[in-house]
Amino acid sequence: MTAALNSNMAASTSDLSGVEFATSADGLPVARIGDLVLGMITSPSGFAFVASAGAIRRPLADLTRADFIGHDGRVADEAEFRARVAETAGHKRDLAKLHRVQTRMSASTPWGGSQMAVVYAEGVVAHMTSGHGGFHLSTERNAKVHRLLRKDMPWYEEDCEWAIVAIGFPDLFTAYERSMAEKTYRNTWPDVWEKIHGRSLAEGESWVKDRRAFDQRHAADYIVMSAILSDQRPGMTEVVAKIGGGHIRGGAERRFLLASDEYAGRGRFGFVTDLARHAEYDGPSSFIGWRNRGDGS
Repeated sequence: MTAALNSNMAASTSDLSGVEFATSADGLPVARIGDLVLGMITSPSGFAFVASAGAIRRPLADLTRADFIGHDGRVADEAEFRARVAETAGHKRDLAKLHRVQTRMSASTPWGGSQMAVVYAEGVVAHMTSGHGGFHLSTERNAKVHRLLRKDMPWYEEDCEWAIVAIGFPDLFTAYERSMAEKTYRNTWPDVWEKIHGRSLAEGESWVKDRRAFDQRHAADYIVMSAILSDQRPGMTEVVAKIGGGHIRGGAERRFLLASDEYAGRGRFGFVTDLARHAEYDGPSSFIGWRNRGDGS
């Protein structure tokens, strides 16, 4: 609900006014948006991600990797980093126009006592507690939420249900937040989305729907559950795979040796073994839990 950076977005043509770009002392792409400094960091394993440096007044060209903390999502390249910066700048500008009021109020929430509250508008209040948080809607506001998304108890937690509030009252949220709410909506409640919009979500539009299709398609296949680089076979990865990926209670379990390069290219829902190409493995194991099995299986 409060994230300002965690999105996977395509190139943006957002307004970049007020944004300063530079290269850090150690060659990192960096940017400043008001008191927020962002950098594109490359991890030891080779992927790039966005990190922040907070309120640093020094020139961007003087900064180094040591100034940045956190991990605000991966980016493919510098172009996507610049798009992420543009998105964040737009979010901050939109946020300034909304005039949300941060305050303290005595309130009991489903997650404990409220420690901080943000009033978005009359009847729309976000509460933060020691462990969790979410929105409370007044009776009048809750009645305006679409009936297929509305809850009887007008509390909407911050992980996913906040999106219902943003969809119901879009004028109270930034363009970035509305975009994230739509993505959360499709990913979490695809069946409801399809009923309301009168069309089916295509592959790639909903993680939950895509996962459901994957599980159905591979219910009889061995899907990798755990993996470890093989001590005995350089360049190979030893894996333990189960029928249906463990979704089937009591499903059979087997070990395989896979080429590490091939395993590295696994899909977002896991690696599906091909019994025509991947031979079952019953040799010495690199898994601690398998090493003492006398039959090697």
